[in-house]
Amino acid sequence: MNQNFAVIILGGTGQVGGAAVAELLATSECREVVMITRKPIAPQSRVRNIVLDTGAADFSERTAVLAREVLSHGPVSAVSCVGVGSGSARWSEEELKQLEIGVVGAFARGCHDVGVAQFCLLSAAGSTASSWIRYARIMGMKEDAVRNISFTRLAIFRPGIIVGNAHTPTWVGWLGNLVPGSFGNIDQKILGRSIAAEIALHSRETGEVTRENAAMKKLAEQLNSVP
Repeated sequence: MNQNFAVIILGGTGQVGGAAVAELLATSECREVVMITRKPIAPQSRVRNIVLDTGAADFSERTAVLAREVLSHGPVSAVSCVGVGSGSARWSEEELKQLEIGVVGAFARGCHDVGVAQFCLLSAAGSTASSWIRYARIMGMKEDAVRNISFTRLAIFRPGIIVGNAHTPTWVGWLGNLVPGSFGNIDQKILGRSIAAEIALHSRETGEVTRENAAMKKLAEQLNSVP
C-alpha cells in the first residue's frame, strides 16, 4: 500500500472523476486530493481546490508549479478523468481534440516535468488512433499523446458502457448487459475504485498498463481486500 500519497486530478467534478475522488478519500493513506477546476467548488475535507484556466497558454506551466508544491510534501500521482462521453456528438472534431488532447496533454506535461511518476488516464473501450470512429480515434490520439510524455508508470483505463452515470441513458445500460467483454457495462463506482487502487497499490511499479472492464473489476476488488 502506498503510504501518505496525494493525488492531483483533472476532471474530478465529472461523473467518473467524482467517483474516483470519493474512492480516494475513502482510502486512509490518501493525504490530499488536489482538484484542478475552472470554477470554485464547495469545500470538502482533505480536498484542495485550485482554479486554473485550462485553456490558457500557460496551463502546463501553472500545473507544474502546483505539482511541484504538492510533491514537496510527499508522493504524488496524477489523474485525468476528462471526457465528454455521450455528449461528444455535439462537439466538433477540433473542439474534442482541444479538450482531450490539448488540455489533457498540457496537464500531463506539467505533472511530468516536475517529477510526478504515475499518471492515470481515463480513455474508452476500443480506443486507437487508427479507428474510423471519431470518438475512439480521438481517445486513441489522447492515449498516444500522454504515452509519448514517458511517465514512469502510465495506467490507461478503457471502460465500456459506464452505468450509474447520469449521462448514460437507462436503455443503453440495459443494452450493455447484452454486450460481452470490454464493451459491456461497468459501474462508475467500480471504475473510480480501480483508479484509486492503481494509485494505492501500484504506484511504485513501472511501465504501461491498459485495463478494460474485467481488469478494472479485478483491480477494484484488490482495494476491497486490503485490511
